[in-house]
Amino acid sequence: MHSIHLKNIRVFTNHGCLTEEEKIGSDYLVNLRIEANLSPAAKSDSLNDTVDYVHLNTIVIEEMQKRSKLLEQVGQRIINRVLRELDKVQFVEVSVSKINPPIGGDVAEVIVTMTERRE
Repeated sequence: MHSIHLKNIRVFTNHGCLTEEEKIGSDYLVNLRIEANLSPAAKSDSLNDTVDYVHLNTIVIEEMQKRSKLLEQVGQRIINRVLRELDKVQFVEVSVSKINPPIGGDVAEVIVTMTERRE
């Protein structure tokens, strides 16, 4: 199995449980890793034989724009879409990071990481 990584996709949006988070919004970073058999693409040099990382990025951006209270819900939505829309993907790992979370301390970011394997 091979992998494709999208690192530090920066998105400004308004997730969170607090009313202020909904109104003000904040910065998030998303890291996405998928596993798939990339050998056909290595031989053919054809986009049709790989997992298009533009499609992966589009999924992340679109799902991040839908408001949720919890990062867990956003992460699961990203996983669900990747597995639903991209048949070649066998495994997905997504990390959603809230930068400078409002938790009353000096915390750089809170990260939720979720994984799922195609059955």
